Amino acid sequence: MTNSASQARTALAFRHVHFEDLGIIEPLLHERGYHVQYVDLGIEAIDIERVDDADLLIVLGGPIGANDTDGYPLLHASKEAVAHRLRSGRPLLGICLGAQLIAEGMGAEVRPTGAVEIGYMPLDLTMEGLDSPLRGLDGLPVLHWHGDAFTIPTGARHLASTPEFPNQAFSTDTVLALQFHLEADHRTIGRWLIGHAHELHHNGIDPRIIREDARTYGPKLESAARTAITSWLNAVERSAPAPDSADRLAAPTA
Repeated sequence: MTNSASQARTALAFRHVHFEDLGIIEPLLHERGYHVQYVDLGIEAIDIERVDDADLLIVLGGPIGANDTDGYPLLHASKEAVAHRLRSGRPLLGICLGAQLIAEGMGAEVRPTGAVEIGYMPLDLTMEGLDSPLRGLDGLPVLHWHGDAFTIPTGARHLASTPEFPNQAFSTDTVLALQFHLEADHRTIGRWLIGHAHELHHNGIDPRIIREDARTYGPKLESAARTAITSWLNAVERSAPAPDSADRLAAPTA
């Protein structure tokens, strides 16, 4: 699907660290006619009008937690923007930290667990997950990189779990929240291993295992991830309401 520049839809992504970008999702968005824009949090302030105008908002992951507002006050602006987007009912995708911010914005609890789940491990889908865009991921090793956990918001569909982190994904009609990194590109996993080298060392995790697993599982996972995101986009693009300028807020600051 291609659109002219004047008709192009906009996908706005909140990015916390440069190497945790849209990964394999970005070329898919370009193929669907989206103009992709990033907001590099901690450097750029969030403009709420851009959040309103975006056809799709994506909140990416990062090595801070949803509760780390004292050390990272930029999270206040992120939380305001996510809450505003949730009120609008327009398409919203959250990954890892982004999923945690969405969960909190929907009234769920987000907390540190004292444990970590890092590396490629199989995903178990719930019955609702098997009837969702994620259906092709059942039993497939996906990239996990988290220590915090969320509860499933009231009214949301619980889609996936792992033994140590039972709440891995949830959705509503226009929201998809993923604790795991479906977007991660196996071809650039080296950037993750360098960027998170201290965390890997601290937790006794061998980067060679993740690198090899990325080579082993990455191509099949990329195909399944594209299918899942395509299916979700097909659904939300049909049902998403138009932006309502009357609902706009003053722009939060970082």
